[in-house]
Amino acid sequence: MPELRVGERHWSVAVGSNLLDALNQNGVPVPYSCRAGSCHACLVQCVRGLPGDSRPDALSAQQRDQGWRLACQCQVVEDLQVHAFDPQTDGRPAEVAAVDWLSATVLRLRVVPQRPLRYSAGQHLVLWAGSVARPYSLASLPQEDRFLEFHLDCRKPGEFSDTARQLRIGDPIRLGELRGGALHYDPDWHARPLWLMAAGTGLGPLFGVLREALRQDHQGAIRVIHLAHDADEHYLAKPLQAMAASRPNLSVELWTAAELPAALAQLRLVSRQTLALLCGAPDSVDAFARRLYLAGLPRNQLLADVFLPRG
Repeated sequence: MPELRVGERHWSVAVGSNLLDALNQNGVPVPYSCRAGSCHACLVQCVRGLPGDSRPDALSAQQRDQGWRLACQCQVVEDLQVHAFDPQTDGRPAEVAAVDWLSATVLRLRVVPQRPLRYSAGQHLVLWAGSVARPYSLASLPQEDRFLEFHLDCRKPGEFSDTARQLRIGDPIRLGELRGGALHYDPDWHARPLWLMAAGTGLGPLFGVLREALRQDHQGAIRVIHLAHDADEHYLAKPLQAMAASRPNLSVELWTAAELPAALAQLRLVSRQTLALLCGAPDSVDAFARRLYLAGLPRNQLLADVFLPRG
């Protein structure tokens, strides 16, 4: 049986054991969220030996050369020595700048990194509050905001969101790996119709993308659609409507879950050049995507970032 070693600790595990489970079940706390290789919360560094890897494409060549792997996607196949990501030494220091509620269930967290962080609208990173970690998409814009902004869905209990409720201005927080998802704004799109379709807090990263498009003076029509459980959860309705009032090419539609079937049925493309960016829970993104494909949107003109539930 292969031996797994972390620091001074070592133990035997069955061949083919999932690395994340082998660590957590033996007292090495490695955080995780999606267990699908998307969130990067379970990043570990292989110091000696290499595991079997189901998602070699999930990390950059440089990260892999340095031994970094996603524990949830790895199997122990030989003796392996691992360094678990330590937010105190591997993370970037930051502090809480603001914590406030945008609705009854959406908590806005703003943090200021000790050193400026280079990022683009639509990216996400792992936040560490003490030993608790969770990946979140950025809702801020680097060219305009001095802080990093995140929108936390607190409808259900969660280890990180429960911790975030207790955060106060000035509290320390650590930033994990910055990662680029599918969502972004390309200046080459400036004349094309742009649809931004979000469910719940999937609106956060698309709000950043929208602001980037407006900052670059996007000339095509921009259609923003936000799907919420009910009308009270359209948590960015006022700023979106204010932006639409000053930009004739921007329209905003606020849908509720009860209205979704009828609203989707009426969805029509005005141009085959339309680009669609989708974000939110899997069922909502799937519903958006299916309707867009039926309406004639080419698949390569749809970009989606799915918020996977904790596995």
